[in-house]
Amino acid sequence: MSKEKFHIEFLMGNATQSSLWRMISQIDGLSEWFADEVTMDETETIYKFIWGKTDNEARIINKKPQSNIRYKWLDEEEEELYFEFLLRKLDLSGAMTLEITDFAEPDEKGDAIALWEFQVDEMKRRLGI
Repeated sequence: MSKEKFHIEFLMGNATQSSLWRMISQIDGLSEWFADEVTMDETETIYKFIWGKTDNEARIINKKPQSNIRYKWLDEEEEELYFEFLLRKLDLSGAMTLEITDFAEPDEKGDAIALWEFQVDEMKRRLGI
């Protein structure tokens, strides 16, 4: 079964672009909501995410500062699979949105979306949103 792409968007209210960028691209920000601990290699392109006794590594494959960052899990065999965070400012309200693109098996898509929702709720709590 091949994984299918999904896209979810979260309204991030009055969070600043720089605070959101820190949360999605810096090890200290990512360790506040995405994983228990995050480290990076000396090239600053491979991040190690640790959850309890499990861990996984991802490489940054695309980055536009203050806008978007795309990661690829190193253990993922399919080359076209990634997860990405995109920041966008709404024209009318000036509020920020966080858009997440990821891939999941069709029968696991609902669980994957629920996990992202849970994690983004934690990010919002940390940012005071």
